[in-house]
Amino acid sequence: MNQNVGSTDKRVRTALGAVFGIASLATLAGAVPVPALAAPVLGVVSLIMLGTAATGTCALYSLIGVDTCPASAGGSR
Repeated sequence: MNQNVGSTDKRVRTALGAVFGIASLATLAGAVPVPALAAPVLGVVSLIMLGTAATGTCALYSLIGVDTCPASAGGSR
């Protein structure tokens, strides 16, 4: 798969992944008054966001044809 996530998008995904991860852990610790079901959901969302930021590839972007990576289509990314 080609990279389709640009640098700004990676930063946003990393920040959101960290926030969702912290919220998941806070929910597990009982520090945040939300249903217990929210912890694994937030954890999975966090892992997805961090994974797509680390790899530079988003499957959803591939499906809908979005590319935020500034490199040209013929060049290396």
